[in-house]
Amino acid sequence: MTAAPEHAPTMAKMSLADRLAPWMPLLLVPALCILGFLAIPNTGSWLTLTVAGLAMGMMIFIMASGLTLVFGLMDVINFGHGAFVSVGAFVGISVILALSHMAEAPSLMLNLIALLVAVIGAMLATGVMGWAFEKVIVEPVYGFHLKQILVTMGGLIVVEQLIIVLWGPEEIYISRPEMLKGAITFAGAALEKYRLVAVGIGLLVFAAMRLVLRHTKIGLIVRAGVQNGEMVQALGYRLRLVFIGVFIAGSALAGLGGVMWGLYQEVITAHMGNQAMILIFIVVIIGGLGSVEGCFIGALLVGLTQNYVAFLEPKLALISNIGLMVAILMWRPMGMIPVVKAK
Repeated sequence: MTAAPEHAPTMAKMSLADRLAPWMPLLLVPALCILGFLAIPNTGSWLTLTVAGLAMGMMIFIMASGLTLVFGLMDVINFGHGAFVSVGAFVGISVILALSHMAEAPSLMLNLIALLVAVIGAMLATGVMGWAFEKVIVEPVYGFHLKQILVTMGGLIVVEQLIIVLWGPEEIYISRPEMLKGAITFAGAALEKYRLVAVGIGLLVFAAMRLVLRHTKIGLIVRAGVQNGEMVQALGYRLRLVFIGVFIAGSALAGLGGVMWGLYQEVITAHMGNQAMILIFIVVIIGGLGSVEGCFIGALLVGLTQNYVAFLEPKLALISNIGLMVAILMWRPMGMIPVVKAK
């Protein structure tokens, strides 16, 4: 019997640091919260900023989660992803305005129903749009990254102009559903109701994605396709249909994120998706392409960093997330939880 190579890693030879390395990204969010608590002397202010950062992170995760799967599975650089965010925001807000009698009623149940109908409308619209976008724009340029960047950016510009044609060029200022306005006081902190709802929705989306990807057959095919698409096709699965399904799902999630982001900022514009793409790409890159868990952690880090730094040193807020990306990529060049593709 051939002896194992001396350099082969074994649990006995692994140092404590090597054993803990895979778990280190999971510790970054609580570590950042602790650093924020040490830097911000007022407990109420720290709690307010932490909830705001988590809410912002959850919304960025919803917008970015579909894109990271598209990157990882389809190897498509989709600069047009922001178009789905914008369209989702406009469709969703239009539904809320049409249901203003429910959104303005002093009833939490009616408010949540109006929000749910708006979300469903936005996701249906952007899902159908994603199918057409993939069929017309993305499919002809599979495997050509430069062409993908050019045509998807062109698609983004076209969609933005169509939004201006349909809804006008002006910013649309909106108000949140009546019972989601204002804040509740807890431990000296003012916690906005809408941000708490956003945290809850973000956790539900993350839990649902993990459930589908980890415990269903379609999730197994998607994860296998990310790591070794050729083998999945050799086993008889129609990976092309999986591609289309993932693209539609990613587009629908972007639409959901657009509604949430629009209500968060209380103003929507045709270019809001394009502006959000900076944060979305940072999250996808630092999380690791194709990794939903990495995307989730990265989004929370971005949201918390943005809020803490804006409070401590407003002038540095604009570059704080760029600095975060540089620091993480110097530590892990492939992202925090990269998906390793088979060679």
